[in-house]
Amino acid sequence: MSDFIRELAPFTELAPGVRRIVAPNPSMMTGPGTNTYLFGVSEVAVVDPGPDLPIHLDSVIGRAGAPIRWILATHTHPDHSPGVAPLAEKTGAEVLGLPAPPGEHQDTTFRPTRTMQDGDRLDTGEFELEAIHTPGHASNHLCFRHDATNWIVTGDHVIDGSTVVINPPDGDMSQYLESLRKVKARRPDALLPGHGDRIDDPDRAIDWILAHRLKREARVERAVGEHPGLSTHELVPLVYVDVPAKLYGWAERSLLAHLIKLEKDGAIVRHGENWRPA
Repeated sequence: MSDFIRELAPFTELAPGVRRIVAPNPSMMTGPGTNTYLFGVSEVAVVDPGPDLPIHLDSVIGRAGAPIRWILATHTHPDHSPGVAPLAEKTGAEVLGLPAPPGEHQDTTFRPTRTMQDGDRLDTGEFELEAIHTPGHASNHLCFRHDATNWIVTGDHVIDGSTVVINPPDGDMSQYLESLRKVKARRPDALLPGHGDRIDDPDRAIDWILAHRLKREARVERAVGEHPGLSTHELVPLVYVDVPAKLYGWAERSLLAHLIKLEKDGAIVRHGENWRPA
């Protein structure tokens, strides 16, 4: 957890033509703040401008040092994409990504001028960013591979030392685990997460998340077997014994995602609001 919450420098040059600016929105859910990434020298692509904070967007424009031509969003949660529209208005940049799905906690101001599907590329002549569709945390979640470094911008898909909420119906635990394996199979040299520092050992970070999720899944299945007929709300304190009670609301959303996955796998069944072994 320490790698996730520790303070980061507001601005860092990670490699030639690759820079990170940390938005001033630190919290328990965002760690030190949302990471905004700038790619390019003569023309700049911005990934995840973050929340609509004028001081942050002014910093992005000032640090770009060249015209901002493209703005990309990994997904449309409120800490990642609301800055896209005002930044595009200021710069005239093209907006790339996938539209917001229906539901709560989605940024409906994000309207891409170019949608990106799995395998689509932004080729600027100076660098390339390849879109990797990674649903799970969000159905419209994209990661972006930077060709020159073989680094992947992961948004909320991979966070080092922390797990993200999987919130049904848009969040899907089965898809999330599959997408983690998909990113690992690309053999990136580093990961650039949406929160926290660069991850220089991607296999370790991804394997930790997979192991943590599968361990939690086993605990969910065991709790349903030992206490059949309980509701999701009643199962939370039995499954999330390691989580403070003040986080039970969010924990219940990920618990539901685990239950839905186990139901799809044929391990448990739902009777109204209650869950039992299959």
